[in-house]
Amino acid sequence: MTLLEAMADRNLFAPWFRDSTTWAAWRAFIAALFALPMTPEQLATYQQCTGRSAPPTQPATEAWLVCGRRAGKSFILALCAVFVACFFDYRRHLAPGERATVLIIATNSKQARVIFRYVRALLTHIPMLAKLIERETADSFDLNNGATIEVHPVSMKTTRGYTIVAALCDEIAFWPHEEAAEPDYEVLNALRPGMATIPNAMLLCASSPYARRGALWHAHRRHHGKNGDPVLVWRATTRAMNPTVAQQVIDAATEVDPASAASEYGAEFRSDIEGFVTREAVEACVALGVRERPPASGERYISFCDPSGGSADSMVCAVGHTDGDVLVVDAIREIRSPFDPESAVEEIAQLLALYNVSKTTGDRYSGQWCAQSFEKRSIKYEHSEQNKSQLYIEMLPRLNAKTIRLLDHPQAINQICMLERRTVRGGRDSIDHPPNTHDDIANAIAGLCGLAGTRRYRYDSSLSWVSDSDDDFQRQRLSQHILHFGGFYRQRR
Repeated sequence: MTLLEAMADRNLFAPWFRDSTTWAAWRAFIAALFALPMTPEQLATYQQCTGRSAPPTQPATEAWLVCGRRAGKSFILALCAVFVACFFDYRRHLAPGERATVLIIATNSKQARVIFRYVRALLTHIPMLAKLIERETADSFDLNNGATIEVHPVSMKTTRGYTIVAALCDEIAFWPHEEAAEPDYEVLNALRPGMATIPNAMLLCASSPYARRGALWHAHRRHHGKNGDPVLVWRATTRAMNPTVAQQVIDAATEVDPASAASEYGAEFRSDIEGFVTREAVEACVALGVRERPPASGERYISFCDPSGGSADSMVCAVGHTDGDVLVVDAIREIRSPFDPESAVEEIAQLLALYNVSKTTGDRYSGQWCAQSFEKRSIKYEHSEQNKSQLYIEMLPRLNAKTIRLLDHPQAINQICMLERRTVRGGRDSIDHPPNTHDDIANAIAGLCGLAGTRRYRYDSSLSWVSDSDDDFQRQRLSQHILHFGGFYRQRR
């Protein structure tokens, strides 16, 4: 039985596909995926969505779905997972005790639960499929034919070690994670060896598009519109795949943010988002093997804090000093959520005391709470005059010129590498982290760059130059200017 036949069988999946017009485009995709005969209407849809003229002659072992939001991608992934697990027998390819695994990988645990609910409904609401269920857990189904359907959040570590008959990757364009700067490639590299021993094992990746980078973009660029290519790339708008989505919803989103709506509903890769800095530039500034630098006598240290309330983001403090024109990052403290905010401040205060720092700078998080909490511990908390994007702009020339010495801190490196530059409404550039990621450590390091690059100087009553921070090192750097302009000033008086 083919999947199209199963979708039409009232004893199987037909109850979910009563409206033939709503699912017509998806039927065309499934016909292309499994190289099934197509009707003239399905062939026309296939040609429009793939950019190819000739229909496929053999089932695809790798396919990429580039479709808008609410197109039905997650449900189709669940449907393919159930079909592949229930209607094929893999036992002749398995060693004793080995299971044929259908892996569904989602952006995070919450999104994984959405797909798992689809899988549960398809299995438990169909009597003949429910008989196959041997065991159910919170994230998997073991079937009595030797197959397992398992749902995972993104991880390049926990996806290893499986014998994979199908890997279905949901929203792969939104996979950035602190484990790696390019987690889509890392996870795919971990999956493919697990598929090597299963003939015709399938890799199916689906996502609404995002920036013009990453595995989804490169698959589209290499394989879309090429007849005879074994890799199938299917690109379609939301309404092309799901005409029940109201056009006025899309029009309203387009009016607010045309670039975002074109990506979210029109399946267009965004041209207004680019990478902020190359990984090569960042790694060139890393002192390999140096996790933290001990305090040195005679050095004057600066500190920047990225505070948090303890429920979602980390609380991070970075300490550094300047060595000539070079900013040296000496220590990073990250306190991951969940945590008690007062305990986190106490831990950071101990770090600052170690480096003899009595003042730290940070954003205006939670009004006066930060200032008051640090003041209890005899530390002055000042609000940064620069926003996040401005701090990152301060950091970029240091990275490119190698005038910053970073610690060998993998998470900090990945967060810096994942930063994006995008054009926001009004034509301004904004630099921030991608969806589903954090930049707490990167922000604290950028804050040090802001502190090191924004010194201010003035005359005091004795007509000597002093800095607002009373920085002796900076006084020495400007000694020639002091002599010249100070003497000129006295002559004018």
